[in-house]
Amino acid sequence: MSETLELRAYAPGDAEALWQMLEPVFRAGDTYAIDQGISRDEAIGYWTGPERRVFVVTDGSRLLGTYYIVRNQKGGGSHVCNCGYVTAAEARGRGVARRMLAHSLEIAPQLGFRAMQFNFVVSTNTRAVDTWLRAGFEVVGRLPGAFHHPAQGDVEALVLYKTLAGS
Repeated sequence: MSETLELRAYAPGDAEALWQMLEPVFRAGDTYAIDQGISRDEAIGYWTGPERRVFVVTDGSRLLGTYYIVRNQKGGGSHVCNCGYVTAAEARGRGVARRMLAHSLEIAPQLGFRAMQFNFVVSTNTRAVDTWLRAGFEVVGRLPGAFHHPAQGDVEALVLYKTLAGS
């Protein structure tokens, strides 16, 4: 891949491009436990919620991906973060997800997190599962039939966990 991917903080001016990435993913209903009928404003509000740090990947002119990082729990669990990632359909297979994951693993300890947990990874989202496993995440929980996939019916959701470097 010869293109340069830039990763930067989300800005309010990115809202429309963010929606263009989120809408097809949320409407498909096969990877996120989000209401398929979510409105534009609700989706953007969900993704950019007040405790979330949000980043975008661009090729210099277009948004190709986005992710957020947030503490997974409060109190005694606040040292563990959670992230959500979306890659634009036209950018899949170009290293965007790997770039976002690398950035999140780098920034998480800087934000005080000692571990990263993905609470509800749909097992049929094999590209994501493979990416997380290759990055050293472990499946620490299996939730049988926890996600109703629109085409495959009830499928397993996975809980993935990784202790971060320096922890």
